[in-house]
Amino acid sequence: MYGRDPWGGPLEINAADSATDDDRSRNLNDLDRAALSRPLDETQQSWLLGPAEQKKKKKYVDLGCIIVSRKIFVWTVGSIVAAGLLVGLITLIVKTVPRHHHSHAPADNYTLALHKALMFFNAQRSGKLPKHNNVSWRGSSCLGDGKGKQGSFYKDLVGGYYDAGDAIKFHFPASFSMTMLSWSVIEYSAKYEAAGELNHVKEIIKWGADYFLKTFNSSADTIDRIVAQVGSGDTSGGSTTQNDHYCWMRPEDIDYVRPVTECSSCSDLAAEMAAALASASIVFKDNKAYSQKLVHGAKTLFKFARDQRGRYSASGSEAAIFYNSTSYWDEFIWGGAWLYYATGNNSYLQLATMPGLAKHAGAFWGGPDYGVLSWDNKLAGAQLLLSRLRLFLSPGYPYEEILSTFHNQTSIIMCSYLPIFTKFNRTKGGLIELNHGRPQPLQYVVNAAFLATLFSDYLEAADTPGWYCGPNFYSTDVLRDFAKTQIDYILGKNPRKMSYIVGFGNHYPKHLHHRGASIPKNKIRYNCKGGWKWRDTSKPNPNTLVGAMVAGPDRHDGFHDVRTNYNYTEPTIAGNAGLVAALVALSGDKTTGIDKNTIFSAVPPMFPTPPPPPAPWKP
Repeated sequence: MYGRDPWGGPLEINAADSATDDDRSRNLNDLDRAALSRPLDETQQSWLLGPAEQKKKKKYVDLGCIIVSRKIFVWTVGSIVAAGLLVGLITLIVKTVPRHHHSHAPADNYTLALHKALMFFNAQRSGKLPKHNNVSWRGSSCLGDGKGKQGSFYKDLVGGYYDAGDAIKFHFPASFSMTMLSWSVIEYSAKYEAAGELNHVKEIIKWGADYFLKTFNSSADTIDRIVAQVGSGDTSGGSTTQNDHYCWMRPEDIDYVRPVTECSSCSDLAAEMAAALASASIVFKDNKAYSQKLVHGAKTLFKFARDQRGRYSASGSEAAIFYNSTSYWDEFIWGGAWLYYATGNNSYLQLATMPGLAKHAGAFWGGPDYGVLSWDNKLAGAQLLLSRLRLFLSPGYPYEEILSTFHNQTSIIMCSYLPIFTKFNRTKGGLIELNHGRPQPLQYVVNAAFLATLFSDYLEAADTPGWYCGPNFYSTDVLRDFAKTQIDYILGKNPRKMSYIVGFGNHYPKHLHHRGASIPKNKIRYNCKGGWKWRDTSKPNPNTLVGAMVAGPDRHDGFHDVRTNYNYTEPTIAGNAGLVAALVALSGDKTTGIDKNTIFSAVPPMFPTPPPPPAPWKP
C-alpha cells in the first residue's frame, strides 16, 4: 500500500516492517543502550540536554525551628503587612473624621424622666430606711407609728409612704398608687428591664405591699376592721393642735402624737387595697410563698369589703376632707378583676362582670368626669383591664355581652381624649383639662396618657390597626401621639418652657410644698413652729426632691412657684405613680410592646359555655 508523506517523501507500509510492538520495543532499548555506550562530545550533549539550566531557587525557607514553604512564607508575611496597613488606615479615619453627636430621641427623654420619677418614692418612704435608699437628706422616721396599743389587730404601722408634702399616710390613694405601679410592671417589665429599673420598681411595690399587710390581720380569713390612715392633718376652725399639717417639720424630727384611724365599714378602701395586693402578687409570682401571702391578704380584704358595705370617708373622718371617696362600686369591679387575674377563680370574674355592678359604677352613662381615671374612680381602668381579657382570651358566653360593653366604652373614652372631640377642653398650650379647669390637673393627665398608650399597645398585640369613633377609623398611632403630647407638655414643651418634674431639664419648680425638701439637713432640729420660717421663705428648697411631679399649672397654662400654694407646687404619690406608668409605656422601642401572657399566669384554660338554646317557636 502506498501513500504520500506530507513532508514530501513516499509513505510505504511494508509487510516486512509489521513487527510486533514487543519486538519494536526491544529494538529501541538496544539502540538506547548502544547510544549510551559511547561517549558524547559537548556539542552532542547540548543537543540532547538543551541550554544549561540556571541554579534553581530554594523552594523552602529555614526559620531555625521550622522549615516552611517559601510561597506560604511570602503570603503570610504579605498578609500581616497588608492587615497592619488596613488597621492603621481605619484608625486614622476614625480619629480624623469629625464625630456628630446626634440629639436624643423623645423616647430617651421618657426613660430619663422615668429614672427620676421613681426616685420620688425613695424620698417618700416612712419607717426605717434601707441603706441603698439613695436620698441623702432623708433618714428613718416615725418609728413609733402604731406601737403601744394593747389588744389591737396590728403590731405596728411602721413603714409605707408619706402621701405628699406632709407626713400623713393615707391608705386609699397609697393603695391606688401601688396598683398602678404593679399594673405597669406586669405590662411593661421588658421596658423596665431595658431601662435598668425593674428591680427598683419592684422594691418600691414591695415596700408598699409589706406595709399594707400590717394594716389588718393578714393571716386571718375574715376580719372586721382595717387601718385607714396614720397621722392627722385637720386644721379646721383655727385648730392649733400639733399635727402633720399645723407643724412644718422634717419627718425625722416629728415628736407629736400620730393618731391611727381605723374603719369597720370601708368597702372602697378595702377593695382598693385588695387590688394593690392582688396585682403585686402577679409582679412577685416567681416568689411563690410571698405571692401566695399577698393573694391571701387580698382575698381577706375583698371579702371584708363585700361583707361590711360602706364608704370609708362617709363617717365624718378626715378622709372626707382630703381624699373623699364618691363610691365603692368601681372598686368592686377593679378589685374583682385583679383578684381574678391573681387567682384564676371564676367567682371573681362573675362578680366583676355583673351588669348590676357596672350600672351602679356608672359604666352605662356619661357625665363630665366619665373616662377620668383617678385615686377616687377606677372605672376607666377597670373597663380597660377587662377589655384585655376579651381581646386576648375571648371567654365568650356568659361574659361576652358585658365585656363587649366594657370594650365599647373604653373605645368611647379613647375617642374623648382626641382633640377632634370636645368633651374635654384644652389649654392654649395643649394640656387636656380632664378635671375641667380645677386645680392639680397633672395627676389626671398622666393616668389618661397611660391608658391611651396601653390601649394602643393592646390593639397592636391583637393585630388590630386601630379603632372606630363613630364612622371614623383612627390608627393606634393617634392614641400614642395624644399620650406623647401630654407627657411632653409636662416635660417642658409648654408656654412657660418649664418642666413640671423636679430635676428634669434646666427649668423646673424650686419651691415645692414639701416639708422634708424645704428644711435643710444641718443637724438642727426645728420644732413644730420652728420650721415655719422654712415654709415661708422665698428661697429655693435646700434639698432637691428629684422626680417629684408637682400639682401642675392652671387652666391658662400659668404656674406660681410658691411653696405655700399647694395647688401648684405639691407632689403626691398617686400623681407620680401615674407618671411612672405613662413614662414606661412610652419609653424605649415601640416594638417591645406589652407582655401579653404574664397577667394570665393563674388563669386556667377557657372553655366557653355554649349559650342557652333559643326559646321554642310559637306560631
